[in-house]
Amino acid sequence: MLNYKNHRRAFTLLEIIVVVMIIAVLATLVAPKLLSKMGVAKHAAAQSKADAIAQQVTMYHLAIGLSEIQDDFDLELLLLSAEEGGAPDGPFLQKAGDIVDPWGRPYEILVPGDVNHDFDIISWGEDGEPGGDGANEDITQ
Repeated sequence: MLNYKNHRRAFTLLEIIVVVMIIAVLATLVAPKLLSKMGVAKHAAAQSKADAIAQQVTMYHLAIGLSEIQDDFDLELLLLSAEEGGAPDGPFLQKAGDIVDPWGRPYEILVPGDVNHDFDIISWGEDGEPGGDGANEDITQ
């Protein structure tokens, strides 16, 4: 008869190696798909943020009574309250991060715009360079 108190069951080295290999194979199959989805999500967030900034630029100019945007307009003006030299109804954006794209670079404004008549709000995508495809594609609003 076996004495169960002294008998221990443990994993063998082979079992541990097999489990680690299965996890490694699954990780190599799943990781690229997750990373590509993350790039798509950041691109969508950048587009949404550019839309919001464009709306606030228009609101800013309506608040100060200008029908045209100055060539030297700086997006940081949207962060200023009236006491700080901004528009009477300002600030139009709450924090400096509101004018930064998901890749950590500030949005740019192009006056007059290439896509829109008055102005364009631009993020150069993940690579930070003009042009590109996928996550590197430029966002212009």
